Amino acid sequence: MKPLLFLHFIFLQTLLYSTLASTTNQMLVLPLKTQEIPTGSFPRSSNKLPFHHNVTLTVSLSVGSPPQNVTMVLDTGSELSWLHCNSTSTNSTSTRPMFNPNTSSSYSPITCSSPTCMTQTQDFPIPASCDSNQHCHATLSYADASSSEGNLASDIFGIGGSNVPGTIFGCMDSGYSSNSEEDFKTTGLMGMNRGSLSFISQMKFPKFSYCISGSDFSGMLLLGNNNFTWLMPLNYTPLVQISIPLPYYDRAAYTVKLQGIKVSNKILPLPKSILEPDHTGAGQTMVDSGTQFSFLLGPAYNALRNEFLNQTSRILRVLDDPNFVFQGAMDLCYLIPVNQTSLPSLPSVGIMFGGAEMSISGEKLLYRVPGETRGKDSVWCFTFGNSELLGIEAYVIGHHHQQNMWMEFDLEKSRIGFAQVKCDLASQRFGLYN
Repeated sequence: MKPLLFLHFIFLQTLLYSTLASTTNQMLVLPLKTQEIPTGSFPRSSNKLPFHHNVTLTVSLSVGSPPQNVTMVLDTGSELSWLHCNSTSTNSTSTRPMFNPNTSSSYSPITCSSPTCMTQTQDFPIPASCDSNQHCHATLSYADASSSEGNLASDIFGIGGSNVPGTIFGCMDSGYSSNSEEDFKTTGLMGMNRGSLSFISQMKFPKFSYCISGSDFSGMLLLGNNNFTWLMPLNYTPLVQISIPLPYYDRAAYTVKLQGIKVSNKILPLPKSILEPDHTGAGQTMVDSGTQFSFLLGPAYNALRNEFLNQTSRILRVLDDPNFVFQGAMDLCYLIPVNQTSLPSLPSVGIMFGGAEMSISGEKLLYRVPGETRGKDSVWCFTFGNSELLGIEAYVIGHHHQQNMWMEFDLEKSRIGFAQVKCDLASQRFGLYN
C-alpha cells in the first residue's frame, strides 16, 4: 500500500538567543513544511523506527557562501545534521535539492585529526575514519539496511537572516539513492537531540519550543528563551540522565520517566518494571519530533489496545483483517463510513510522566489510512503501535500526539514542559496568520 501524498505549509517562528553572532534577542519567521514521505524515499538513522511512511516536519534555511537553499527535517531523535551533497551540480540546476560544497567559499572539511572527528555519537554505527584526503569520513546506517557515506564539514548556516559560521554537519554524497518524487523535496536532516554535535547544542540555545496544529498543520517553532505571559503554565517533567553507557540506551535522547497509562480514568495495571529501562537500557521513553506516531513496548501496548478496544466496542466497528497491520506495528483498526464527517466521542488516553500528564483525545487517537477502503468504509487505525514488532526496545512519543500542545525542551534546566493550546491561535498571536 502506497499512501497518498500531501503537502501542507506551516511556518516557523524563531526567537534567536543572544549567543548568535552579534544579534540581540529578536523574533524571526522562517517557512516550514509538513510532508508525508513514502517508503524508502527518506532514510532514517540506525536507531529510528523502520516506518513504511512518515510525516516529517521540515524547515527551510540556507547554507554556504553564496547561500544555497536547503530543506531539513526537524528531528529531536537524531544528533548529527546532514545534507545530501553533490559536487558536480548546483542547486539551481539539480532536480532534487542538494548542497554543492564546491560552490561554497566558506565550506571546510573536518580533518580526521580533529577532536570533532573523534566525537562518540550513536549516529555512527561505524566510527568515523580518514579518507584519502585526510578528511573525516562518516558512515550512517538506516533502518532499511541501506547506508550513506560522506565527510564531516563546517559551513555557514543562515537562520532567518542571521549567519552562523562554523556549523558542523555531514555532507553525505554516496550510497543512498531513491527514485521517489518525494525525495526531491528534502535536502537533509537537522539533528536536535542533546548530543554535542546536534544543531541545538552547536547554536547554544538554552531551550526551544514548537506547536503544531492538528487541523491544518499550521504552527511554529521557537529557538531560544520565551517568556510569554499569555501562555498557560506548562507542566514539566524532568529529563532522565544516566552516567554510564548502556547498549540499548540513547543518552542523547530526550528521555522522560513513564509512570503509567490510562484510558479515560482507568489506570492500566502495568508493573513498574516494564515502564522503565532494564539493565541493558532497553525500555527508555523518548520524545521524538522525527517520529509520526507513538510506540509502546509489547506488554504496555497490549494492555492499552485491549482496554481501548473494550471501551469503544459499542461505538466503533473493528476491521477484522489479520493480514492488515498499519506501518507493521499498528494492528487495531476500525471501519468508518467514508461519508461520515466526524468521529464518535472516544475515550481519552493519558500518558503519565513524572510531574506531568499528556492527555490524548479525539482525532489524535485514530488516523485515516490514505487509500485504504473496504466497500463504503474507510480504514482508521489506533495511533499507538507495538514497538517490539519493529525491533525497537523503547517507548517513543511521536509528534502526532503532540499536536495542539506547546512543547518546550528546556536544556538549561533539563526538563520538558507541555500544555494544551490551540496552535493556530498561538500562531495568530505571533502575527503569522490573519
